[in-house]
Amino acid sequence: MPKTKKAKADKSDKKAKSAKQKQKQAPTTAGSQGSPDEKSIDFPRAWVEFPDPADDEQVFRCDLTWLTSRWTCIFGSGCQGIQAGRADDGCCTLGAHFSDEDDEKRVAGYVARLTPDIWQHHDVGTETGWVSKDEDGERQTRPYNGSCIFQNRPGFKGGAGCSLHILAIKEGREPLETKPDVCWQLPIRRTYEWIDRPDDTRVLQVSIGEYDRRGWGPGGHDLHWWCTSATSAHGAGDPVYVSYRPELTELMGKAGYDKLVELCEERLAVLPKGLPLVAPHPADPAAPA
Repeated sequence: MPKTKKAKADKSDKKAKSAKQKQKQAPTTAGSQGSPDEKSIDFPRAWVEFPDPADDEQVFRCDLTWLTSRWTCIFGSGCQGIQAGRADDGCCTLGAHFSDEDDEKRVAGYVARLTPDIWQHHDVGTETGWVSKDEDGERQTRPYNGSCIFQNRPGFKGGAGCSLHILAIKEGREPLETKPDVCWQLPIRRTYEWIDRPDDTRVLQVSIGEYDRRGWGPGGHDLHWWCTSATSAHGAGDPVYVSYRPELTELMGKAGYDKLVELCEERLAVLPKGLPLVAPHPADPAAPA
């Protein structure tokens, strides 16, 4: 995890721009957020703030409502997709914008390891390229035949879904090593804000929360469907802070993640005692295990 404050803030700015670029291309489906499967994104949340154990100039602000929720990715098993009529794409319809040159370079190293048996569009990608530019000149993975060029379609013998994800599993890696930043971070959202304190000191506040519809920019409300507020995606056995351990560790550093685990466990400790959970996620089951 890079510790340079300016570099991290710049990377966050590019990530936000990437999301906005996606929403500008996103198809509009009026009223989709009102579907019975999705809950309103405006509800009480429980946040906690704590100093970064590894950096005294940084504090974490974490959404415990989201991180202790029972969300899980249901790609290929109920995901309705962000574009109507393309449920099999999940959130891969528009391709993925790179957060910076290092992100693209890292992904390129793994693209070179892909073979035709695990990448359906290997011939196309190697012959005519797997990177494209959007209307503003931002580099991204190339959309091909309606979805990201790295997405294997249903029925492909090497497995449906992201070929870079399949490569990671095949090689015993975490998918965050092989996939673009925006892909492995979703639906965790990391943002930055410099806080000027009354005693003339300054700290970098790093917020870790839910990448809801608003994270995509103004057009996010018009996505066909989005999983974080959908009841169908909230039935996991483990809460997000457990299932997303590798990703959160990468985003926060080990010391920061370990402290987050303590706080999440303290929050959930009320459940065996029969006490109500303060500000639960509305898409979660009524009585989580």
